[in-house]
Amino acid sequence: MTMISYETPWRSIIKAVGWRLLASLTTFLIVYFATGELVLSTSVGVLELLIKIILYFFYERIWNLTSWGRK
Repeated sequence: MTMISYETPWRSIIKAVGWRLLASLTTFLIVYFATGELVLSTSVGVLELLIKIILYFFYERIWNLTSWGRK
């Protein structure tokens, strides 16, 4: 029996947000320790967070369109 798996858009969004928060915190810390600038590191962290959440969402949805690698 073949089971078809499907990930809802909300699941993709929650995964994307959780991962990006962690990754953007890392970026924030790297920029902060490199420059000592709180405003700059916050701006870079937030900008990276927003751009990469959007990119990840579409990347994940595109992968959901293919059955390659699924069993």
